[in-house]
Amino acid sequence: MNHTTELSPLTDWLIRVVKGALIGIGGILPGLSGGVLAVIFGIYDKVLAFFSHITKDFWKNMQYFIPVGIGFIIGIVIFSFFVEKAFGAYEGLFTCLFIGFVVGTFPSLFREAGKKGRDNMDWLIMGITAVALFVLMVMGDNFLSDVAPSLFSWVLSGALVGLGVIVPGMSPSNFLIYLGLYEPMSAGIASFDVGVIIPLGLGGVLCVLLLAKVASWLFDHFYSRMYHFILGTVVGSSVAIFPTVVMPAFSGEQLQLMNLSLMPAVLIALVMFIGGILFSLWFAGIESKYSRD
Repeated sequence: MNHTTELSPLTDWLIRVVKGALIGIGGILPGLSGGVLAVIFGIYDKVLAFFSHITKDFWKNMQYFIPVGIGFIIGIVIFSFFVEKAFGAYEGLFTCLFIGFVVGTFPSLFREAGKKGRDNMDWLIMGITAVALFVLMVMGDNFLSDVAPSLFSWVLSGALVGLGVIVPGMSPSNFLIYLGLYEPMSAGIASFDVGVIIPLGLGGVLCVLLLAKVASWLFDHFYSRMYHFILGTVVGSSVAIFPTVVMPAFSGEQLQLMNLSLMPAVLIALVMFIGGILFSLWFAGIESKYSRD
């Protein structure tokens, strides 16, 4: 028998704020994807439904998404301050925390993908997607070069963040780093520079509006294929994080910046990775204890 406890309105509202904050952090944390976290938190389908049919149940949907949006903004702003102050030196270690969180939620995502069955084509799609994304993330810096900050580049950056919501597993921050826009973007958000924030928001909203209907149609008609595509992006991006973000953190120069020797740095990274997994399991326990929207 499934026992659930109804959430109080305030608790439900606060949980959606927390989810939104984590999705926002995932949207700008190198190697991660806000879209993956949206899927894990059961928000992804609602985002697609809302933006693909924006006039349908508009006010009801707005009431649901207001706390998510508030949390999303809080997550991005707080993490931008964090990037500005400390993330450069400890990027690899903190990335281990978040990748542990993603790994801990993979089983539930895998079950969701197989809810309507899976066949050999689904496995093939997952495998090809994982390999392709891994190669793209590892080799991406060989094909992209620095872009000067401008109105157009900030709209493009916002579109990449929006694309990371619509295409779970895609990490916009990796591409922003490769383009040389990640640190200027974080600094602009942290200093509340409207010349950065407004075009970022515009690019993100336009991208989601343009692609949500397409993504919604694909899920309606190819549910299993799309979910296994997402699984492939999660696997490929998660594995690619280690050579692109985590391993460089153990180089001599980075160890010196962290004021750590190799073994303590590895142990801290391992503890943070396990901590991320345990946090995701704890959060999943809370989710299963209470009835969901």
